[in-house]
Amino acid sequence: MLVVVATYNEIDNLPRLVLQISELLPDADVLVIDDASPDGTGNWCEQAAAKFPRLSVLHRSAKLGLGTAAVAGFEYAKKLNYDLVATMDADLSHDPKSLAAMFELSTQPEYAEIGVFVGSRYVDGGGTEGWPFLRRLASRAVNKFARTMLRLKTYDNSGAFRIYRSTALGKLDLQKLRSTDFAYLEEMLWRLTKQGVAMKEYPILFRNRELGRSKTNPVLGLRVFWQIMMMGTGIWK
Repeated sequence: MLVVVATYNEIDNLPRLVLQISELLPDADVLVIDDASPDGTGNWCEQAAAKFPRLSVLHRSAKLGLGTAAVAGFEYAKKLNYDLVATMDADLSHDPKSLAAMFELSTQPEYAEIGVFVGSRYVDGGGTEGWPFLRRLASRAVNKFARTMLRLKTYDNSGAFRIYRSTALGKLDLQKLRSTDFAYLEEMLWRLTKQGVAMKEYPILFRNRELGRSKTNPVLGLRVFWQIMMMGTGIWK
């Protein structure tokens, strides 16, 4: 399995995340896609390779967006023939223990036809911790809007904590993804649903970051709503 982690200024969190993944999933490779973090995140990856031989880093020249980082990770996984590709946040809001549990689920014969395992805050057993009221409200709203507009069966459509099978990713032309930022998350589920890919949600607890600064802001949030509307109304193909 390849674990793809997009980073920008995550030097306070990434070392702990990589350590935890290496302990819980020693056979998993980790690809960090760093958008020229001025805090040295990318440089740390280079230096840590001796300690973590399964760690690799893809350096990008500027902050190019979460969606484009994910596509770069998917293309890397395709080139190297990984069967499973996980995506997760770098800020420790996604628990590596949940990643290990989702990986275990993906190996069970009864779930062999599931193409995407979604770490979900909005199914029984899932939730958020440390979020202010307005952020909880906004997240609920965007997820319900995406579920309705895009006719999705999943409840958590804006979370990056997922495991994709290569067979599912192979059904998409990744270069046709329109969103370069956070709305790529809804777009992936929308396009995969149209291809008949089966999905399963796994309950997770999302913890608000303790260190570093969030990359979300109201402008990006409005762009997500707008882009979901573009998909749902058929303007985006």
